[in-house]
Amino acid sequence: MTADSPTTPVPETAANPAAAAADADAPAPSQDPAAIARRIEAILLVVDEPQSIVALAAAISAPVPAVRRAVASLVADYDGEAGGPRRGFELREVGGGWRLYVREEHDDLVSEFVNAQAPSRLSQAALETLAVIAYKQPVTRSQVAAIRAVNVDSVVRTLVARGLITELFTDPDTGAINYGTTEALLVNLGINSLEELPHISPLLDDGADGFEGEGIR
Repeated sequence: MTADSPTTPVPETAANPAAAAADADAPAPSQDPAAIARRIEAILLVVDEPQSIVALAAAISAPVPAVRRAVASLVADYDGEAGGPRRGFELREVGGGWRLYVREEHDDLVSEFVNAQAPSRLSQAALETLAVIAYKQPVTRSQVAAIRAVNVDSVVRTLVARGLITELFTDPDTGAINYGTTEALLVNLGINSLEELPHISPLLDDGADGFEGEGIR
């Protein structure tokens, strides 16, 4: 080859046999319908918000049509339509997304169980989260988390189980659940309406006394 001859680019995998071998050894997600259904179940067990078909497909790296068929098969399976027993939970579409729920006939049983396991007093984190929801309702978990700067998923579940807050509605665009307080909170606080809650402004520090500690250098 002369000095004027064009140079043919060498593919990266050819230049790096080790990288090519690693790519070849990396297992691709199985597209078997049963495997897709199992991966969807794994995701649904840990999410707190309804997940769209597209979101599930992206999460498990599977085609949207295959995920849609898998979701339909899971619904039929949990409902006992596939020959097995009817489960105590169901896969329900809410606000354009899918999420696992306890079946309605077991709501009282689950509530009693959770309340029996829960301590009689609320934690500081639960009280702070409850206060945010009481003043900002309707409000989503992500909005409460942004205000408190911590994850509030478990605390919200505790407050729902204690009957102090409830799911008001699901945002049709985002699928996010909006929460609000219940009559049980009013009873526990001894007030007739949320209008009787103290105003926040007088409780906030106006900074007139300065800031504690050394100033920023």
